Amino acid sequence: MGVIYEDAVLIKEAESAVDHTVITVNCPDKTGLGCDLCRVILLFGLSIAKGDVQTDGKWCYLVFWVVGKPMTRWSLLKTRLQEVCPTCTPAASGIYYYRPEFQQPRPPDIFLLKFWCSYDRKGLLHDVTQVLCELELTIKRVKVSTAPDGGVMDLFFVTDTRELLHTKKRQEEAIDHLKAVLGDAMLNCEIQLAIPEVTAYSQSFLPSSVTEDMFRLEMLGVLASSSVSIEVDNSLRPSHTLVKVLCQDHKGLIYDIMRTLKDYNIQIAYGRFFVKNCEVELFITQADGKQIIDPNKQNALCSRLRMELVHPLRVDVISRGPDTELLVANPVELSGRGRPLVFYDITLALKNMNISIFSVEIGRHRIHDREWEVYRILLDECDGFSLPRNEIKECVRKKLMGWE
Repeated sequence: MGVIYEDAVLIKEAESAVDHTVITVNCPDKTGLGCDLCRVILLFGLSIAKGDVQTDGKWCYLVFWVVGKPMTRWSLLKTRLQEVCPTCTPAASGIYYYRPEFQQPRPPDIFLLKFWCSYDRKGLLHDVTQVLCELELTIKRVKVSTAPDGGVMDLFFVTDTRELLHTKKRQEEAIDHLKAVLGDAMLNCEIQLAIPEVTAYSQSFLPSSVTEDMFRLEMLGVLASSSVSIEVDNSLRPSHTLVKVLCQDHKGLIYDIMRTLKDYNIQIAYGRFFVKNCEVELFITQADGKQIIDPNKQNALCSRLRMELVHPLRVDVISRGPDTELLVANPVELSGRGRPLVFYDITLALKNMNISIFSVEIGRHRIHDREWEVYRILLDECDGFSLPRNEIKECVRKKLMGWE
């Protein structure tokens, strides 16, 4: 059977506030491993300061220097990083090798978390989202609605990283944490396994004007942007293509680069990145182990990287009849996973602006031949809502990009 190598992940915590925590990963290689590791690091709210990646195509060695937080659960982070490392099996020679057939986990069960509150308050949705993140419950869909009398019903479709939400103990833990943050506002809370018909992502209608404003116009901005420089060079190594990226820093920068390469089925042989200077150098190959020679393939890769680095997410604030709606579109990896903590950052930005949320819908849509996770948030304009829409848009975007 497959096993996780004993020392696959090592974490050396920072000795002082000015030092970095060093994460070392030493395990069998697979295409997209860098993306999967960076996603976990981003999920824990950490930022990567620099990194070093080396692989011979079978075994890899990665080092990340990260900036931690006082409450970071390092032992849990190690466990989650180990879970995305390829398992391996010992051969007769004693050498471990990667077995792809061991990497086919079943999709996690989706549960419906439903609760009612007697009244709403600013920041309530963010506080709930924070609790769910701390419990390692991943939000798949949200349906939030406010009744005319001020009561609130929230439906969260979640998966459990620990795969224990089917147990009474785990459900009671989640409900107790929610009660602690909601207080006497909570009237009732239920957790149950969601039926397949309900868990299917809704394909609610998105007006064409919305998609045009959020995607076509921003593409024009990408083409005109000078904030990202991408160079491709095949002259330095006979079997590898060098991709050099210079860009402005943002939250999840390395993850955005890695997920783009993963979606293109590109393997990283060697690379270094320094986020402080926003400089990334990667020696890569195609799936066949050869350089990227075709100019069309080079241009397609550079265009996609430039788009993902200039606008990794799409943000807009529009009119929805007489109301104001915040829209955020999050690109979904080909593996089916969206960027982590997007809803957490959105609700935190609105809480900081003292803006209440009337209703929320999260669905997946195919736009321009790609799948996007789209957040549609109807803002409550009843009590002192006065911020200009451009200011709301900019504040949410800054929070998502980590620029504040």
